[in-house]
Parts: sequence; C-alpha cells; structure tokens
Amino acid sequence: MTVCYIRPDKSFDGAFEQLKTVNAYIERKGLTVDQEFIDQKSQNKRLSERNEVLSFFQSLRDSTVIVYDAWVLSSWIEDLVQMISCLLKNGMRIHFVKPSVIIDRSSDTVVVLGLIDQLRQTLQQDAKKAIGRPKGSRSASKFDQFHDDIIRHLRDHKSVSEMARIFGVSRSSLKDYIESRELKEVAFGGHSMELPENGEAHVIKTINCPDSGQQQMKEHR
Repeated sequence: MTVCYIRPDKSFDGAFEQLKTVNAYIERKGLTVDQEFIDQKSQNKRLSERNEVLSFFQSLRDSTVIVYDAWVLSSWIEDLVQMISCLLKNGMRIHFVKPSVIIDRSSDTVVVLGLIDQLRQTLQQDAKKAIGRPKGSRSASKFDQFHDDIIRHLRDHKSVSEMARIFGVSRSSLKDYIESRELKEVAFGGHSMELPENGEAHVIKTINCPDSGQQQMKEHR
C-alpha cells in the first residue's frame, strides 16, 4: 500500500506547494497512491497531541509513505526521531520528495541522520522569524474550506459549473480560485520539478559537524 501524507506548517510550506510538488514526483516516478491524508489539524503540534495521525500510521505496516520533506512528519526534532524510528520498525519505506531520498530499514544510518540534521539546521537558523508571510502561504479565501473537495472533484473530472452548484457559489469566482491556486496542476501533477541526481550524497554533504578548533578560537577572543 502506498500513502501520501501532507501536513502544512505555518513555518514551512503549505498544503498547496506540497501537493503540487508531491504529485509531480508521483507522476515522474510512475507511482500509484492508494490513500492521501491531508492533515490540516496538526500544524506544529507535538506528537502526543496528534492522535488521528498516530492511529493512521499505526494502522500501516510494510507500506510506502510519501512526504514532501522530513519536517512534514514533525517539526520537533525529538518527535521526528521517534516517528522515523517507529515507521522503520514497522517495515515502512519513506519517500522524502524534496531531498529526493528514500529510506527503509536497510538505509545508510548517515542518510537518516542527515535528514534529521537538515531540519535541526533550519530550526537553528531561526527560520520562524522570517519577515512577511511564511513560505508557501497565500492570502485567505472563502473557497479555502472547499480546497480538498475541489481537488477530489477535479480528479473525478467534474466541471467548474458542477462544483459551483455543489458548493452553492459563483461559477466565475470558483473558476478564478482554481486558476489562481493552480488546483488542476495540484490535482493531476502537471508541475515540472528537478530532482537532485544523488539525493543521499547531497543530504550527507549538508550535515553540519561542530569544529572544536574554531570553537576554542571563539572562546579565547
């Protein structure tokens, strides 16, 4: 079984950007997704507060999970470590789309730790204090409440007129929303992307090791 897990986080990329990129990855890799879970509730909650998510992953064994990046599983380092450990323990295979890395029980430990270290570095750089709207976010729209349903209806090849009648909204306004959010591209993966030629090597290269010599120089200044 192959599942896709999307979890927007106000400090990272939103569901729109994730879906667009993940669907392009799925199309490029020729994968078939059996279930899609768009988790709008968790945001940056701790793992202990994400009961629905825990139940979802606990029901899966020996399956494949596709996520946009490591932080989608959790943006808390200790929770991410626990989540990856438990998924691998249950025989899961995890596709991390953005870094273009696939891990399972046989993966190089350095690659797994490198994915975790990338998040550690991002958090350490205090990305949450970035000025302006968080990356991947867009201004709110009254149609946002229908976002998931619109994608489902598009995949079922329903017309904009049919959807407008279902939602009880203006056809022209709904059409503008779909076009501005590129939801057809989100629904069908019509989005080009470039994958690193050797994702594992790149992840290992980004591991940031402390330099004791430089630290000592700083302490003596």
